[in-house]
Amino acid sequence: MPARDTSQQAHDHQVRLYRAMSPEQRSELALRMSDDLRRIAAEGIRTRHPDYSESEVRRALVAVFYGAETAAKVWPGLPVPPP
Repeated sequence: MPARDTSQQAHDHQVRLYRAMSPEQRSELALRMSDDLRRIAAEGIRTRHPDYSESEVRRALVAVFYGAETAAKVWPGLPVPPP
């Protein structure tokens, strides 16, 4: 499924590059992309809620990725801040 914000030519080139990578390279790329996504999401929470402590940002981030119920189980007794 091609991305809506990428030309077909760019998409095809990107797929060729991914296929040329070793499994280790693809795994490393996936980990970096995952880290980037968490960092960007946390920055979005901080931007929307500059008054949040780092603990609140972390709890809100867990709620975004895993759901509020999971965040509440990880930190019982603490509120789950809205993202």
